[in-house]
This record gives sequence, structure tokens and C-alpha cells, in this order.
Amino acid sequence: MDHERSEQGAVPTERRTIWGWALYDWANSAFATTVMAAFFPVFFKQQWSHDVDVNLSTARLGLGNAAASLLVALMAPVLGAIADRSGRRKRFLIGFTLLGVAMTATLALVPQGRWAFALFVYGAAYIGFAGAIIFYDALLPQIAPPDRIDQVSSLGYALGYLGGGLLLLLNVVMALKPHLFGLPDAGVAVRLAFASVAVWWGVFAWFAFAWTPPDPVGDRPRLSRQIAAGWGQLMATFRKIRQLKHAFLFLAAYWCYIDGVDTIIKMAVDFGMSLGFDFKDLIVALLIVQFIGFPAALVFGQLGKHWGVRRSIYLALSIYMLVTLWGASMTKVSEFYMMACVIGLVQGGIQALSRSYFARFVPRGQSAEFYGFYNMLGKFAAIVGPALMGMTGLIAKRILLPDNPTAEQIQSLGMAATRTSIMAVLLLFILGALLLYFVDEQKGRTQAEAFDLE
Repeated sequence: MDHERSEQGAVPTERRTIWGWALYDWANSAFATTVMAAFFPVFFKQQWSHDVDVNLSTARLGLGNAAASLLVALMAPVLGAIADRSGRRKRFLIGFTLLGVAMTATLALVPQGRWAFALFVYGAAYIGFAGAIIFYDALLPQIAPPDRIDQVSSLGYALGYLGGGLLLLLNVVMALKPHLFGLPDAGVAVRLAFASVAVWWGVFAWFAFAWTPPDPVGDRPRLSRQIAAGWGQLMATFRKIRQLKHAFLFLAAYWCYIDGVDTIIKMAVDFGMSLGFDFKDLIVALLIVQFIGFPAALVFGQLGKHWGVRRSIYLALSIYMLVTLWGASMTKVSEFYMMACVIGLVQGGIQALSRSYFARFVPRGQSAEFYGFYNMLGKFAAIVGPALMGMTGLIAKRILLPDNPTAEQIQSLGMAATRTSIMAVLLLFILGALLLYFVDEQKGRTQAEAFDLE
């Protein structure tokens, strides 16, 4: 894949096209911050599954998240193959977005105590969110000039951090001080927050729909035939990736280190609560990550251009390793804030540069298919990483606890086991860094060219 080519011939480089694409990250990040990270887990326990043991409530939430992640992971490469064969990447992006927006709005209407219905609606919204990302990512090689792909990818993540952070800030203030907004209580404020995400997502997604290039015009087979062909192409893609050695190595490295990144994202609030920090403090830390992540992602885009993408990814991985070691010994909420600042500096950067770096190994005309695999690995990481951390904590606690422990020993050693659990994430970063060492970008480009679709 040389620097002069694009998937559809000449790459549209108009500023409006790039900003339209990047604004989709601004739009959908509201779901990731307000719904996924902040309010849905808490509201689920307090409203929809409030009348059961806390461990059962946690199990329900965990299984619901795992089921939705698994379904998306299994769907991702097939959907990508169908989109490549049909050319309907943008149409799929719109369809999954509408599903996510509609289901997010429905969350505001779920009655109290209806935990199963809440999980179903949330799962459908998550499928819309994650499914749309497959086709959003697949548009990147089409709209970005090859020499600017790292900066364009970073722009998307930067706008995502800023947009998601701004709406989260408004919704947090609304939930903490509902009377300032004329609302009776925090429960109504959270429901209104879910509705605000749907509106935000839908309104700003319009710019991506309107400003990015339309799907190519041409005769297309019926959807049933496309689905059957997509399954067949999925098997062919497995065989291709096995032959594309450096694409395969990068995907393996990415799976390991993004597993660590996603685990820290998903488990940070739970980890902080286990250490006894107040929920309000944890939300402040989440906001810190969002607002630092905005300029930091832009800086990483420039860093990748001038210093090299691999080196920049290695820098981010080194910082994550230090953060993991730091987290294992953290005792004060001020340290949690400082750690949030450090994570904000690298989180968007490693995500953005990984997305654009993978584009170098994707054969022309097959970006949706290959990004389907890329996103599939991310979704499986969302399942494996937290489970690894949880199992490490349970094993450590069993080893540390003596026979007939006192209540003080249970509390103290339980906290020690929690600290030990985060060390499991360090192994993922180390393994990812080792695998990335063997990736050769130039050889990967050459291998990809042999599988280009004319």
C-alpha cells in the first residue's frame, strides 16, 4: 500500500469531509462517557436492580455487558465483509447509529425495577454504538490522505474526548444539583441525561452523514445474498490475515495492549470504589481524563508524524506500565487524580495511532472487512481483561486470607488483593510491546498490496 493510492482512487481531502468524519467521534463519545462509563452502571444498581443483593446486581450487569460485547465481537468481521462487498459502509454507519440513538433514548423510559428490560435496551444501544464504529473506522482510509492519516485519526479521538467530556460535565452537574435545572431529583436528572445523549449523538452524527462521501453507486445483490457472501468472505479474510504476517503480528500486539487499556477504562471506577474513594471523586477523575485527552490526542497525532508512530505507541505503553505499578500502591484520592491526568495524556493517543497504523496493513478495497477484525479484537479485549483482573484478585485474596480471619483482616487483605489484581494488566502491556517489536511497517505495506482489490 503506497502513499499515493486510496481506496476509491483520489482521496477527497476537503477540510469539510475530514471535519465531518471527525465530528462523528464528537457525537458518539457522549454514549461512551455519560452512559457506559458514568451513569448506566450506577443507575442500574440504584433503580433497575435495587432490590437484590449487590453481588447479584453486579453479576447481572457484568453478564449483560459481556453478552453485548460478545455479540458485537462475533458480528464485526462479518458486517465488515458485507459492507466491503456491497459498498454500503456509510449506509451501515447510519443504520447502526439510528439503532444506538433510539435505544439510548429508550433508556430514559425504562421503569424502576425492570432490570432485564434495562439490560436489553442497553445491550441494543451498545450494539448500535459498537457496530457503527466498525464502519466509521473503515471510512478513515477513504477520506484521509495517506500522509495525514495519523493526524486525522487523532483529530477524531480529540474531538471525541472534548465532546464526550462537555456533555458528561453538564450531566454530572445536573445529577448532583437537579434543582438548579428545575428537576425534582437526581433520578429524573439521570433519565434526562440518557435522553440528552441520544439528541447529542443524533444531531452531531448528521455532519458525518452529510459531509462524508456517499457510498459508490452501482448494482448490488440482495441483502440475503450479501450476508451469505459475507460469511464466505469472512473465512477468506481469516486466510488472508494469516498470510499477511505483519498485519497479523500487529493485530496480536494490539489485542494484548488494548486489552490493558480497555481494562483500565472499564475497571477504574470499580477499582477506586474498592479502595474506598467516593463516587464523586471518581467522576471528577473521569472528567479529568476527558479534558486532558482532547489536546493530548492532537499532540500524539503530531508526535506520530515527526517522531514515528511505533515510537509514539511505545511511549504510551511505557507510561501505562508505570501507571499500573503506581496504581498497585496508591492510597490517596489525590494520587487517583494525578493518575487520571497521566492516563489522559496517553489514552487517546494510543487509540488514535493504533487505528491509523493498522490502515498501513489493510489491502485496498477491504477496509471495512479488516477493521471489522480490528474492532472484534477490541470487543474480545473488553471481555478478557476485566475477567483476568477479577480472577487475579480472587486468587490473591484466597492465598492471603488465613483460616478464621477477623473482620479487620478480611477488609485489609481484601484491599491488598485488589491492588494485586491490577498487576495482571501489566502483563498485557508487556506482551503487547514485545509483539509490536516484530512488526515491520514496510514489509506489511508490501504484503497488503498483493491482496488489493482493483
